[in-house]
Amino acid sequence: MLCSSAMTNDLSGSVAVITGAASGIGRALSHRCAQESMAVVISDVESVPLVKVESELVSAGAQVLAVQTDVSNDEAVDALAARTFDRFGAVHRLFINAGVFQAGVAWQRSKADWEWVLGVNLWGPINAVRAFIPRMLKQGDAGHVVITSSLAGLITVPYSSPYVVSKFGAAALAECLAHDLAAQAAPIQVSCLVPGSVDTQIADSDRNRPTDLGDAEAEDHRLVAAALQEMVSRGANSPDSVVDTVFAAVAAGDFWITTSDSYPDFIGQRYQSLKSRRLPSSVNFD
Repeated sequence: MLCSSAMTNDLSGSVAVITGAASGIGRALSHRCAQESMAVVISDVESVPLVKVESELVSAGAQVLAVQTDVSNDEAVDALAARTFDRFGAVHRLFINAGVFQAGVAWQRSKADWEWVLGVNLWGPINAVRAFIPRMLKQGDAGHVVITSSLAGLITVPYSSPYVVSKFGAAALAECLAHDLAAQAAPIQVSCLVPGSVDTQIADSDRNRPTDLGDAEAEDHRLVAAALQEMVSRGANSPDSVVDTVFAAVAAGDFWITTSDSYPDFIGQRYQSLKSRRLPSSVNFD
């Protein structure tokens, strides 16, 4: 069994699990964990890129377990946890990162659209918490959970209702999990990553859209997806820079992990609106 008696800056020999590991922030997290000499468990719904990341990590000398996983399926996530503990016996860093994007106004998206986005972005984290936290508590080691939400989990924007609702839920889950663990004096810390614009494939989430849902290309979805892609082309954060921020924030014990200096302004404007009982203004992400 690989283990670590405490979460120090020396992560050598500890075990990391990353969902959504085949691309974007998840792929960068996987490589960073391998660089820290951690054993790495990677999961993603996309099998081909997952195998590619596995090969990259093995070539770099890492101990790797790759498990194709649909995080919206609770049995699949529990199987991921079981395979992780069977192989390595412990988990010290859990990065709950898998996510998809679906734009659209609330009343035009189908029930299936809502279920897909909430299934991955909200039920995915819930499933991971339910599968991994009891096992991590039983192992007794210090650990850290990072749940990826979004700036859209702190402030609202138009034409993105399914995504925003799911990411607000993920941020609330992270807060509740942190309070629950602290109330039990558990040795597990929690952080919530709320990235703004990052150079990932999030605007191309339709590549992983279940075929039985049909085509999502409504006009509002096309417009918002195109806006996301244009935002990235203007200069988004790189996944590697986000991961540098994540590791520094976890080492510092931060709960909120942000990727832009403009966040305090956005959040301050929102809560001033709440205090005065006004609808918060929408913002442009950076």
